[in-house]
Amino acid sequence: MKVYHGSLEVVEFPEIRKPNRTLDYGAGFYTTTDMEQAKSWVMRHKGKATIGYVNVYEIDIDKVHNAHTLWFDSPTEEWIDFVDNNRNYRGFTHDYDFVYGPVANDRVYAAFALYESGVLNKEELIRELKVYKLVDQLLLHTEAALKELSFIKAIPIEL
Repeated sequence: MKVYHGSLEVVEFPEIRKPNRTLDYGAGFYTTTDMEQAKSWVMRHKGKATIGYVNVYEIDIDKVHNAHTLWFDSPTEEWIDFVDNNRNYRGFTHDYDFVYGPVANDRVYAAFALYESGVLNKEELIRELKVYKLVDQLLLHTEAALKELSFIKAIPIEL
């Protein structure tokens, strides 16, 4: 399976880095199966550089499924709890090699903020998210997970 990572750099040898902000699935190396999503990750840096890259990798999906993996096909109560824990509870950690599920893009973040402020409950949030076309993300959380990733190429993106 091909996965993509948007960055200002060519990332031939991915690393697990501690993020400088809270992320949906915690620390690790984020990829997506959607090339356009990876491009949008690059475009967030417009004005900071003149070029970015969509890094393309290959990963064996069977190895992902056979590893210690947390898999969300769609937003569920468990997904909400997991994202909420990663975003809002300092010190929260998990030991999954891989985490797969929906990306909380800008529209999802807005809906999630309504949940966090108590305007929406979990059921209402899930109902709201089902009307969005959600793209995915695959987090590689451990060194063992990174070993399963094979770099193919980097595609330059003008900013």
